[in-house]
Amino acid sequence: MIWANLLHLSVNMWKDTTPLPYRDPYYKFTTCEETKLRGYRPALLFDEEAWNTLLKRMVAAGLNMVLIDLGDGVVYDSHPEIAVKNAWTPEKLRNELAKIRKLGLEPIPKLNFSTAHDTWLGEYSRMVSTKKYYEVCRNLIHEVIDIFDTPRFFHLGMDEEDANNQRNLDFVVLRQNDLWWGDFYYLIGEVEKKNVRPWIWSDYAWHHEELFFKKMPKSVVQSNWYYGSTFDLDKLRETSGYFGTPARTYLELYHKLEAHGYDQIPTGSNWESDANMEGTVDYCKKIIDPSRLLGFIMTTWRMTLTPCLEIHQQALDQTGRAISSL
Repeated sequence: MIWANLLHLSVNMWKDTTPLPYRDPYYKFTTCEETKLRGYRPALLFDEEAWNTLLKRMVAAGLNMVLIDLGDGVVYDSHPEIAVKNAWTPEKLRNELAKIRKLGLEPIPKLNFSTAHDTWLGEYSRMVSTKKYYEVCRNLIHEVIDIFDTPRFFHLGMDEEDANNQRNLDFVVLRQNDLWWGDFYYLIGEVEKKNVRPWIWSDYAWHHEELFFKKMPKSVVQSNWYYGSTFDLDKLRETSGYFGTPARTYLELYHKLEAHGYDQIPTGSNWESDANMEGTVDYCKKIIDPSRLLGFIMTTWRMTLTPCLEIHQQALDQTGRAISSL
């Protein structure tokens, strides 16, 4: 059973303008609440001490996998131009991966290619669906797989690529219909060429259910997400979710993915509730066949910074309780 935690090396996911006084790209965050603000940061926003503390805390809590959001936090040999200041070298990343494995954790890479979250791609985020874009994506995917010594999975993100999620962004790019699917097939194809299994966030299905189940390959691992504390579909019937999407839609997708036979790694978080992961584990283990329930992943959506340590640790404690309950 996979028990994963998402940690961020890169934080450059959004293209929107950050409110004052945080527009200074070198603003030093002093509270974790401030780190929820968005906007491009040209230097690595990452505390190695916090990173090491969290890796050890993961082991103590019983987790066995760390999903690393790499983005522009690495000076890739193929495209060093996208790296932020103080980004890790490939050698540094390899050393960290060796340390992670020695701790008993399995490291898995993540590069989010959703146009809602690809600011890390630099100028290439404005070249979506072009020949150059495909070349860059291929190069990065292959290089990361090589650095990770052919990991079991490669997380491609692909979440929230819709108008609502980009309504406040300074630069908006949306792929739809066959263009979205064509690019998606290209990305998973480059992962599978290297004998690695693609993994994504599943929320495309919230808004395009028929297309999703018609076109989504069973080879792609699915991570649907729901961060609330209520796990009763009837009570969620009238509950609003994000951007007008009923909260019931999020929870129902676990059932629909199971009905269609997809492998799942359900997603929990302490973003909204301090009991969400325990609720997610209890709910999903009842409705997903054990052969298709690969595990669970915790997502705090906080930077790997010392001011955020308490929230990260609360998330890991919550996950540890869920592990102990089985």
